[in-house]
Amino acid sequence: MPNYVVEVVDLHKVYPDGKEALKGLSFNVKEGEIYGLIGPNGAGKTTTLRILATILEPTSGEARIYGYDVKTQAEQVRKHLSYLPEEAGAYKYLTGLEFLEFIASFYAKNEEEKRRMIQEAWRISGLGMRIKDKIKTYSKGMLRRLLIAKTLMVHPKLAILDEPTSGLDVINSTRVRKIIKKYVKEYGVTVLLSSHNMLEVDYLCDRVGIIHEGRLIAEGAPEELKQKYEAENLEEVFTKIVGGEEM
Repeated sequence: MPNYVVEVVDLHKVYPDGKEALKGLSFNVKEGEIYGLIGPNGAGKTTTLRILATILEPTSGEARIYGYDVKTQAEQVRKHLSYLPEEAGAYKYLTGLEFLEFIASFYAKNEEEKRRMIQEAWRISGLGMRIKDKIKTYSKGMLRRLLIAKTLMVHPKLAILDEPTSGLDVINSTRVRKIIKKYVKEYGVTVLLSSHNMLEVDYLCDRVGIIHEGRLIAEGAPEELKQKYEAENLEEVFTKIVGGEEM
């Protein structure tokens, strides 16, 4: 039996306004893999990631991280993951370095580990001496790089990344993807990510789950999906599947 880091079984989420965001979603993420959730806007991707990050509670169904229930054992779940929302922010009147020091103080067991985290995050961010500038002076791309560094520096068992390269140019997007791959290989980090960038998903992900209207409608390795749907790339796979569902 595979060792599942994430287990989602028949997950439902109904918001107070009656909107049903998830309609029986089920999938698993294995230890040490990069699993990508893709789907059109409003498909339920972000809702799923927020439930797994213990920010939202599911209406029904089960979701477990390393065997811990996200609803009843949220405190234990949070010890195993680091979450990067798509619209994450930072304390704009701190410098980038001060922000990293602040975050590291919550995770580091001692000063030596804290210094290691900060140095590593500084390197990941690629901000150079701009790390000492106020965050309010950062571009969207610079802020995103700082937040990705903050997420990975703690070496989480599970990194949940919602649109990890949002706002980044091609060079920095490529750099971030390589860093994510490196962390999986060197530190055994498991990654669950959502992205609209099919090139990114194809490059990064071991397996992909396509969700539409709150349900999983296809799943597999990128190459398997391309072969199955006789497509040249994931974008074409996505269009064929989602287009067919909508018709």
